[in-house]
Amino acid sequence: MASLTEEEELLIKTVRRFVDRDVKPVVTELEHANTYPDKLIEQMKRIGIYGLAIPEQYGGAEVSMPCYVHVTEELARGWMSLAGAMGGHTVVAKLLLDFGTEEQKQTYLPPMATGELRATMALTEPGGGSDLQAMTTTASLLDDNYVINGAKTWISNARRAGLIALLCKTDPQAKPPHTGMSILLVQHGPGLEVSRDLPKLGYKGVESCELRFADYRASTDAVLGGATGKGFSQMMKGLETGRIQVAARALGVGRAALEDALAYAQVRESFDKPIWKHQAVGNMLADMATKLAAARQLTLLAAERFNSNQRCDMEAGMAKLFASEAAMQIALDAVRVHGGYGYSTEYPVERYFRDAPLMIVGEGTNEIQRNVIATQLIERGVDAI
Repeated sequence: MASLTEEEELLIKTVRRFVDRDVKPVVTELEHANTYPDKLIEQMKRIGIYGLAIPEQYGGAEVSMPCYVHVTEELARGWMSLAGAMGGHTVVAKLLLDFGTEEQKQTYLPPMATGELRATMALTEPGGGSDLQAMTTTASLLDDNYVINGAKTWISNARRAGLIALLCKTDPQAKPPHTGMSILLVQHGPGLEVSRDLPKLGYKGVESCELRFADYRASTDAVLGGATGKGFSQMMKGLETGRIQVAARALGVGRAALEDALAYAQVRESFDKPIWKHQAVGNMLADMATKLAAARQLTLLAAERFNSNQRCDMEAGMAKLFASEAAMQIALDAVRVHGGYGYSTEYPVERYFRDAPLMIVGEGTNEIQRNVIATQLIERGVDAI
């Protein structure tokens, strides 16, 4: 693993052992029952996974972005929901590190590093989707407090996250609209209702919820960085981390599907030979492996650029776009390799097929990623590739 320290390689091996020893034996039962994985989350805390984006001075054990990609891939290889349980948490940690006041860092980062305090972000609204500038959630200044009203949806870990990075409008009349947006750091309390858990095709176990704010009050020091009107640009920077993380989740799902397909193709026989020796199946396996390898290289390219403080919105978008589409195709091909058994809930490949679409629509749909990539190609030129 190029560019990784010995400590990082050991961490990845530790996560891999955790997945093989503790996750895989129980994931089917937990996933089919849609049960929150409390014990597995506690083990993730002990491994230090919730502190991987937080420097030692705040109690964490910060790793490079390429290492974070590998850790996320390993978790998603066992169960994509486990990677989802720490994805938004990492984005919020990065937001605090990049833009938070020192008081905000000292308040939130130490308990976040241990997982005692878990964080999520709230962007999407019921009628808005990827059009963040059309959001209607507002925070109005009244008597040295912000009064928040509005709704958010598809918020992962909303019931169990003690800290929510809420993107809202502190100046609804601002032109253009993004200049009136701010991130407020809010916690559960009067005026904030987690209204319901959304039913989902996949991504089971970890809740995705609707949030409703009705005259919720937040102090003025809840504004990330202490200055309003910067929330949109702050969140766009945070989404670079989010999109690399989603790409890494897709790698994990794709890898799990490929591993299962390879194993099955060697033991299942037809016409007196293992099915991988039939050209149709062998070619499918070759294409699956090639797509996964290409997706990993794109994701690591984005991670390396992020790690060296280079602009990587286009690269993160490319990684998320390609890796998620590849994972979806690999998962479908794994079902094909398994034949009728691939359609059975007794085999994990049906779970990969249900989990993969989340990465296509999550953290900005792939259609949005294409818009980002096209815009950056015009701005930066083809030589930027």
